[in-house]
Amino acid sequence: MGKIAVATEWFGGCAGCHMSFLDLDEWLFELVKHVDIVYSPVVDVKEYPEGVDVVLVEGAMCADEHVAKARIIRERTKVVIAFGDCAVTANVPAMRNPLGGKDVVLERSYIELADIQPQIPDDPALPVLLDRVRPLHQVIDVDIHLPGCPPPADRIRAVLEQLVAGEEPRLVGRELLKFG
Repeated sequence: MGKIAVATEWFGGCAGCHMSFLDLDEWLFELVKHVDIVYSPVVDVKEYPEGVDVVLVEGAMCADEHVAKARIIRERTKVVIAFGDCAVTANVPAMRNPLGGKDVVLERSYIELADIQPQIPDDPALPVLLDRVRPLHQVIDVDIHLPGCPPPADRIRAVLEQLVAGEEPRLVGRELLKFG
């Protein structure tokens, strides 16, 4: 059996899930015997490739570019994993939702709370915020929800070991299903 093509993506979140992935430490050397990391914030690949077997998607859907990229990821990937509580529930990024839509949030952030030069940024290079932050499964179909803020390395390893073995991952028991 050949190597599994694995990708990771980082949307609206803190990168804690990727840091937890790196906490796999020495086991990463064992993992790379079975997988090729084909796309990730930690590798220099600019475009999401075709034919990805598994992707770990960290972060909530906060901007239009997140939605567009998530749809590309779903089209090109066999197994999509919502990686961490922000991807699973929208978690901390969704704390802006009760304030109202994006215009209310931008007004509060850039006008009301500005110390100097209150103005809402108007630069086409900036992403367009969604009115409401959403979890990944509200934008695309998700195959596995991997909770945790961040998921501990042992939980990530448990899922990856099952996938590498050709098994359908099963998250059973408090330690593998715990949020937060």
